[in-house]
Amino acid sequence: MKSTVLSVAVGTVLLGASITGTAAQPSTSFNPLRVEMRAAGAKAGALLGVVDVVITNTSSNTVRVPKQRLPSDDLEASLFQVSRDGKPVAYEGKLVKRGLPQAEDFAVLKPGQQYRVQVDLSGAYDLSRSGYYSVTLRSPLQHASVAGQGAGTGMLKALNGQPLELRSTPLRLWVDGSDQLGAVLKKGKPGGGGTLVNGITYKGCTTTRMNSIDQAITAARNYTENSKNYLNAGTAGPRYTTWFGSYTSSRYNTAKQHFTAIDSAMDQNGGQITVNCGCSSSAYAYVYPNQPYEIYVCKAFWSAPVTGTDSKAGTLVHEMSHFNVVAGTDDVVYGQSGAKNLALTDPNGALNNADSHEYFAENNPAQN
Repeated sequence: MKSTVLSVAVGTVLLGASITGTAAQPSTSFNPLRVEMRAAGAKAGALLGVVDVVITNTSSNTVRVPKQRLPSDDLEASLFQVSRDGKPVAYEGKLVKRGLPQAEDFAVLKPGQQYRVQVDLSGAYDLSRSGYYSVTLRSPLQHASVAGQGAGTGMLKALNGQPLELRSTPLRLWVDGSDQLGAVLKKGKPGGGGTLVNGITYKGCTTTRMNSIDQAITAARNYTENSKNYLNAGTAGPRYTTWFGSYTSSRYNTAKQHFTAIDSAMDQNGGQITVNCGCSSSAYAYVYPNQPYEIYVCKAFWSAPVTGTDSKAGTLVHEMSHFNVVAGTDDVVYGQSGAKNLALTDPNGALNNADSHEYFAENNPAQN
């Protein structure tokens, strides 16, 4: 059963045009959003891992939150931590590369208003084994803000500059794994077919777009080769510290392993890499992390430069890093500013962040 979004008194018009209009606001370490989560009633299919989430604005000011950071009935990010018997459960939904959110990308909660949604976790997490699962909503509120004057308003950031987190208390949930067939069928499994050109499989792409992608793949291979060589040489200059933070041998070796794997995956030329042009969203691209090596490219990809910041080539590196068999990265934060601050405050988080890998590879502006 597909969940449905029940938004109660959530505005659709923002206070301001876009996030660029609020970037200079001060930060507040007070999180005005309270999260309540419970297992959905049996009629809604509780045995499939369905949860009801209610998010309440407890402040006296209006809160603006990017919709991508709120749970929905069609998850496009790993917003929940799910475990069974203490062991993490794999996220199998979309991981989407996005640019800065625009006005239409925000949900607005006025004082006391709520956002309600029912989420079928089996559509994005592996709940195929029966048992008790622990579920926690943990979503970093990048670009979220509280409108108004004085204390308690501004961007929702912690004292270290990182986004505050939308977090629930852990929920213990019984799941009957034998009821998961429908959920398995719902997940976006890659289909067969496609056109093989120069060692790359294309789906739904025009000749013009295939030529553009071919250039991007060549540039991406140059990026990953350069990144691998930099790390294999043991260099730990500003290029490394800007995107991955302070040096430790353990973290450095992780970065080296990641780019060795990304480079190897990008170099495949026997049709293993599939580029799917069927996406029509405003994002750059997305993948399903457990379904290598199919990359769905979207609208922002086509207007991006071949190389440089947030480029076509960099986007392919970003997406390749997501696959579990490659580097298994997540989307912790987006954008160069967010990635730089993540490296300063949470180097381990930077090593788990796809944009950090992309910006290291793009190296724009160039650093040693």
